[in-house]
Amino acid sequence: MSGLALTAALAACNQSTNTGDTQNQDSTANTSVPAEIKDGDTEQVYKHYINLKDILVESNVAEAQTAAKELASALIKIEGCENTAALATKVANTSDIKVQRFNFTALSSDIIALVKHTEIASGSIYVQYCPMANEGKGGYWLASETAIRNPYYGDEMLNCGEVKDTIGEK
Repeated sequence: MSGLALTAALAACNQSTNTGDTQNQDSTANTSVPAEIKDGDTEQVYKHYINLKDILVESNVAEAQTAAKELASALIKIEGCENTAALATKVANTSDIKVQRFNFTALSSDIIALVKHTEIASGSIYVQYCPMANEGKGGYWLASETAIRNPYYGDEMLNCGEVKDTIGEK
């Protein structure tokens, strides 16, 4: 990883950021061109994160624990992402779906910041938002497509949310 990329990754993992509504997208269209991230370690984090997000959509507590452990292992390989790895470990260490989803909020903020500070080789990553998540405080997450599949509520409110930003090739 280059010095500039390392500095950006350190900054991204060490602080949560609130994503702005910079590119509101139509959430009814489904775009599924998988994004490729140039940095291999960040690519692995992203893949494990998307797996965890998809499992939370399915409300599968046991699989979420396993996916969160894998995500924590990928995060620990990136210098400066130790606190983010600890957030993933919190998801892994509980068998309560509500607690998993609560911890997923802070985890998502850190992962969004990490991905925003990395170079995308191709494709797009979508920052999605549900205003109802976390008792009305809202929650962001990343997705590989524009279709909304809400990890905070699963089947209860599967399509609640909207695309707030698109991260793509720079």
